[in-house]
Amino acid sequence: MSDEGKDTVGEQNARLDHGVHTDPAALRELTAAAEHERTEVGPDGAVAGYRAGRTLRLSVELRRQLRRRRTQLVFGLVALLPFVLVIAFEIGEANPNRRSGGFVDLATASAPNFVVLTVMVSGTFLLPMIVALFFGDTIASESSWSSLKYLLAIPVPRHRVLRQKAIASALLSAATLALLPAVALLAGVLWYGAGEAISPTGDAVPFGDSVLAMVLAVVYIVIQLAWVAGLALLLSVSTDAPLGAVGGAVLVAIVSQILDQITALGDLRDFLPTHFSFAWMDLVSTEVDWSDMATGALSSVIYGTVFVLLAARRFATKDVTS
Repeated sequence: MSDEGKDTVGEQNARLDHGVHTDPAALRELTAAAEHERTEVGPDGAVAGYRAGRTLRLSVELRRQLRRRRTQLVFGLVALLPFVLVIAFEIGEANPNRRSGGFVDLATASAPNFVVLTVMVSGTFLLPMIVALFFGDTIASESSWSSLKYLLAIPVPRHRVLRQKAIASALLSAATLALLPAVALLAGVLWYGAGEAISPTGDAVPFGDSVLAMVLAVVYIVIQLAWVAGLALLLSVSTDAPLGAVGGAVLVAIVSQILDQITALGDLRDFLPTHFSFAWMDLVSTEVDWSDMATGALSSVIYGTVFVLLAARRFATKDVTS
């Protein structure tokens, strides 16, 4: 090796200043050497100061998701829905003094009954769609924007990308699912008063107990929709089209609800992920039957866990090109 090859970067830069190196190849060599000297590299090859646990912090991802227009629209729609229902009942022929009938007939009897109706009419399509939107859009949107490859090149480990985005989606979904009954309770108290919750069977649940029942109902709904979250996440890592991931999860939920209406399937309907979607309605009773809710929660957790594990495996081996 020549003496010039043994020069330090500083000596070579000094010689460059005196016009020793003037060709482009020498300039590129000196630039690369200078960058290497300025970057401290550890014995394991990682840049000094790099910590995988400090990349893509949850607070940063949450702020980023909250600034997105779709998140703001979802929160706005959920907050507006109870007031739309109030207007519908005010325009219609609802009788707030009715003490018998189904949950629709009892909706204006008290604030808790109004909450039950609001969550019930939303549970078929709106609530699964909200969860599918947050989870189905999380990875697929990064791919559609061609930003996923740059995120992984920071580098952020793949398992951390998936975990942080899944946690952020779970928090946003839970917040949205809790916002709906909270606003409905406020609207119900203002319009129909803080009375007892009346069930179709005639049971009267005190206001305080009915509010606690609604809290437990929200917890159950969040757990029960875990299967939608897992499926949407799996579809999100499998496609670069956010609409396809969200729509696919919603479509499966709709098909499952249709099959659940076919009584000829008998006990096979128990294995459908949506079969116990409305088991939380058992809470509006003086004697609560927990069996259906326990079965529904367990079934959803199993489905959700399988889908999440498949999503993690798919994302770990996926060839990210966008």
